[in-house]
Amino acid sequence: MEKLIVASNNKGKIKEIKALLSDVFEVRSLSDENIVCDPDETGKTFEENAVIKAKAVYELTGCATLADDSGLIVDCLGGAPGVYSARYAGEPSDDKKNNNLLLKNMQGEANRTARFESAVVLYKSPSEIISAHGVTEGYILTAESGNGGFGYDPLFFSFDLNKSFGDATADEKNAVSHRARALKELVRKLCL
Repeated sequence: MEKLIVASNNKGKIKEIKALLSDVFEVRSLSDENIVCDPDETGKTFEENAVIKAKAVYELTGCATLADDSGLIVDCLGGAPGVYSARYAGEPSDDKKNNNLLLKNMQGEANRTARFESAVVLYKSPSEIISAHGVTEGYILTAESGNGGFGYDPLFFSFDLNKSFGDATADEKNAVSHRARALKELVRKLCL
């Protein structure tokens, strides 16, 4: 089985990716491989940021690398936090601060529709880069619900699940999440 390095230090993402791709690849995290790599995400889109991360790790290791960049798109905030989702409330990234700022910025908003979007990039070589995208729709709750997941999950009410990602089991979330949909699209592309 081919080794695949996931270009992330986010334990939640790595767990989801391992659950979804372990039948196809030997999935390894940066920490599994003792790699320290945190390139500046200067892209204007999720896909551009995913390419930046995947390329950086590939150049260090020469191994196939998977990177994901994803975020929350809130309609009433003009698409924010978008590519700045992880650091919405500033550096260093802090889920609780991000959630509190999101709730503050949405006070009094009637339109709470939102979506998670994900771009995954498999960087096998400079001439073989495969990307895939996934989206999941929902809305932002007025208070956190559930202790599961990570990031904005306790605030995101999933139309697919009819509950927040914070209230969902890992298996439930993985069945409908933006990242899961992007990874499933990637697997379909690899099998063509």
